[in-house]
Amino acid sequence: MPSNPHPVPADIAYTRALAVGSLLGLILLGLAWELALAPLRPGGSWLALKVLPLCLPLAGLLKHRLYTYRWVTLLVWLYFTEGVVRAWGDPAPGRWLALAQVVLCLLLFLACALHVRWRLAAGRVPRPNP
Repeated sequence: MPSNPHPVPADIAYTRALAVGSLLGLILLGLAWELALAPLRPGGSWLALKVLPLCLPLAGLLKHRLYTYRWVTLLVWLYFTEGVVRAWGDPAPGRWLALAQVVLCLLLFLACALHVRWRLAAGRVPRPNP
C-alpha cells in the first residue's frame, strides 16, 4: 500500500487517542460499576444500559468523523452530571467510581474539543490509511 502523503499531525492523533481511550474507559467503568463493583441492587442493575448511548459515537471517533467529535462534547455532559450527583450522594465505593466518571468525562470533553479545534485550524486533515 502506498504511504499516506499527508501524515496526521501528532497533536490531532493524540487527541483522537485520548478521546477513544476515555470513551472506552467510560463504557467499561459504567458496565463494571452497575454490574459488579457497586450496583444499585445486588447482582447488578438495569442501569448498566446507560452505556449504550456511549457506544454510538465510538465508530465515528474511530473513523475520524469531525461531526461525531462535535456532538460527543454535548453528550458527555449527561454523564458528567450523573457522576457529580452520584459522587455527592452515593456512599463509597460508588462515590469513588462517580469521581472516576467525572474525570473521564472531563478528559473526553477536552480531547474532543481540542481535536475539533486543531483539525479546523489545520484545514482538512486526511484520514490515515488502515
